[in-house]
Amino acid sequence: MTPGPTELLIILAIVVLIFGGSKLPKLARSLGEAKKEFETSSTDSKATTVVETKETVVERADRDDPSV
Repeated sequence: MTPGPTELLIILAIVVLIFGGSKLPKLARSLGEAKKEFETSSTDSKATTVVETKETVVERADRDDPSV
């Protein structure tokens, strides 16, 4: 269930009350940087997993190959 427009406005109002209007740009920037770092780490993790999986497959194929 996703929040509707009314719920989003209420959440935004609460955030403005808690942090103040002057701190919102800094807060948004920090959240954006955190999201970017998470996505970069996730992509790196996926790439590492793919490489390690390919290496494992090659090692098993070499080990199981009777001609070697």
